[in-house]
Amino acid sequence: LQNLGVAFLVAWVVQGVAWALSRVLYTKYPDRRKRVLQYATVCSNGGFMGNPVAESVFGATGLMYASVFLIPQRIVMWSAGITLFTEAPSKKALVKKVLTHPCIIAVFVGMFLMVFRPELPEFIEKTASSLGSCTTPLSMLMVGMILADVEDVKTIFSWEMIRYTLIRLVILPGIVFIGCKICGLDRLVTGVAVLMTAMPAACMTTILANKYHGDAMFASKCVVFSTAMTLVTLPVWCMLF
Repeated sequence: LQNLGVAFLVAWVVQGVAWALSRVLYTKYPDRRKRVLQYATVCSNGGFMGNPVAESVFGATGLMYASVFLIPQRIVMWSAGITLFTEAPSKKALVKKVLTHPCIIAVFVGMFLMVFRPELPEFIEKTASSLGSCTTPLSMLMVGMILADVEDVKTIFSWEMIRYTLIRLVILPGIVFIGCKICGLDRLVTGVAVLMTAMPAACMTTILANKYHGDAMFASKCVVFSTAMTLVTLPVWCMLF
């Protein structure tokens, strides 16, 4: 329980560091791309990729740690993360817009169900479960559909893409690794924290960019390129543990 608490605390620190970096590293980019890069830096694909990787490397205990590690990111993803794409005339209007966002409402409903555990009709539970299972395939379909419009595949290998991928897959997990080592944290906590931080851009980056008039094409390239590069970076990080 103590280590789970440490993992939870480390996850919040990681989100804070990622948020700070996202605010200073992309100031020279056009606004539509800057939003994409900021969100993709703060939010990774830890849920869909991180949990299976953590379980395969560290077993069931690693999966439990990874699940706890994801909680702060889920909160940031559907709160501060949405503010990167959402515009409003005032802070009050922005807060209202975020709190009434369908995804935030879904989080509140989910927390209510988790805490009070009411008995729901079976058809509602099955429907919700089936819809939840569709999210990853549908998000990848959207990424693929947007990428299908790319006329020159070579643009995926641009310096912008390489720079972002280095930040997401090398620099951020490197900071976490060094920080955990300096603090003398448990090996399992360190390993899970590094691997979860070393995940590629979240698929939601493309969906939100497409919905809120960001550069959806650029977002799709970030998702695809960073995901492909994990074939190189993840084995290297795993070798450290």
